[in-house]
Amino acid sequence: MRPDVQDQIISIIAREAVLEPAEVRPEMTLEELGLDSLGLVEMIFAIEETFGVSVPFNANEPAQTDFDISSVGAIVRAVERLISGPSAAAVA
Repeated sequence: MRPDVQDQIISIIAREAVLEPAEVRPEMTLEELGLDSLGLVEMIFAIEETFGVSVPFNANEPAQTDFDISSVGAIVRAVERLISGPSAAAVA
């Protein structure tokens, strides 16, 4: 994981979960962080805005998405793939 991307995502998640970034670890799930569905959607919007990507996430069916939200680390890896993928340039 790239430290800069990880730090930015942890900062976004911490803000939405009303925590300090130091309290957020890569192995933690969103449930462990107390992030509700509104916080999840706000997190997705913030990630899209911060990184200039379009997150393939369906809030109505989160299990049916290509964007892994199983943990903070999984979110970081998914965003890194979006940033390095060809579609990232088209969205930015």
